[in-house]
Amino acid sequence: MLSLVGKDRPGLVAQVSAALCKAGCNLGDSSMARLGANFTIMVMVQWDGSVEQLETLVQPISQSLSLTPHIDELAGGMEHHVEPDVRISVYAGDRLGIVEDVTTALADAGLNILHLDSNTDQDKSSENKTYYLHIEGTVSRGLDPLYAALDRLTSEKKMNAQLIPINPQFQ
Repeated sequence: MLSLVGKDRPGLVAQVSAALCKAGCNLGDSSMARLGANFTIMVMVQWDGSVEQLETLVQPISQSLSLTPHIDELAGGMEHHVEPDVRISVYAGDRLGIVEDVTTALADAGLNILHLDSNTDQDKSSENKTYYLHIEGTVSRGLDPLYAALDRLTSEKKMNAQLIPINPQFQ
């Protein structure tokens, strides 16, 4: 897995993917996100050489784009697509510990988180910012434990939450 992190700007994905392709890398599953003013790319790379050779190949690409690279050799294939069962949105006043509260409650209720996005509202002048979490995951113990966990978060932690089943098995 190749991870690259740096300041966000237009064209990063195109430049990275083109350089890797020209070097003979086959790209698999990827996740790319803007976090603050930064951008991160995580991509599974099929490469016939060693990790050291891939690091040597990636170095000029990352330097030319002012990105910090990290490479991990992973067992398994390049792709492992899993469809989520549910989408969960949580909204709360911004404070320390929100992500821990939500993810712990959902894990205890049997949710395997596949994707999590979080941010605060755009109004930087407001003292009472809202923190948003948008989560997709797979269910291992049914929906009832998830609804119960979200009910507890709503009442005990003063959060608003919504669960949407997206897998027909749970609708």
